Amino acid sequence: MDIAVRDRFMTLWRKYFDKEELPLAFFYTDRETDGPLVTPSQARRCMVSELARAREGGETLRFGAGSFGCLGGRRYAGFSDHLRPKFEYFLSCGIPGEMEGERYKKTPELVRELLARAASFRAPKRYLVVKRWDTLAAEDDPEVAVFFARPDALSGLFTLSGYDSADDEAVIAPFGAGCGTIIQRPYLERERPTPRAVLGLFDVSARPSVPADTLTFAVPYGKLLSMMNNMDESFLITESWAAVRKRLAADKR
Repeated sequence: MDIAVRDRFMTLWRKYFDKEELPLAFFYTDRETDGPLVTPSQARRCMVSELARAREGGETLRFGAGSFGCLGGRRYAGFSDHLRPKFEYFLSCGIPGEMEGERYKKTPELVRELLARAASFRAPKRYLVVKRWDTLAAEDDPEVAVFFARPDALSGLFTLSGYDSADDEAVIAPFGAGCGTIIQRPYLERERPTPRAVLGLFDVSARPSVPADTLTFAVPYGKLLSMMNNMDESFLITESWAAVRKRLAADKR
């Protein structure tokens, strides 16, 4: 990537969002030099927990088909089409004496309909690499940026994402697994003529993997560049945002 773009984004981010967390960059590669490969023994059940290593420590994470501790992570990262057996019961009411259902959908039939409508996604290369924005190098090619953000920061990202559009749905909040809303869905958005941002991590099972006041905001890289280029002329320069920034600065974890 262009290092000047990396640095410009960080300057603008600090200017308007102060010390809020930098996004993670996701990209696929065939290189084996992008950090150590996450192994099943290292991976927690939910890959969202594993991302804390990149968010907090700046580690580069490289995921392959065998890196995931659950079938969902492998599927939504595009490395498999498989679901656990009787998934329609697992996501809904369960089977007495055999499995406890998550009860995220009322009936197995609703789950089957949901799956029939779901778009498929295949990993375009052998590995998925995750790097914190400030650790990106010239040889990297970020494809999606994922913010882990609090409500006040989300309000800024949400509004900025629709600044140059008449569409009142420049951001979507689809039902899905936590990993699905930070990998699969924003990657699918890249194929749309007008990509949308994806608000996520409403997945109850994944919620313990992040602080209580945190959601994700995932954007295709091209959309992120547009948002960056609009910062200096948008609402971010107004007194309204200054009041929100003041609260962000005062309300540190």
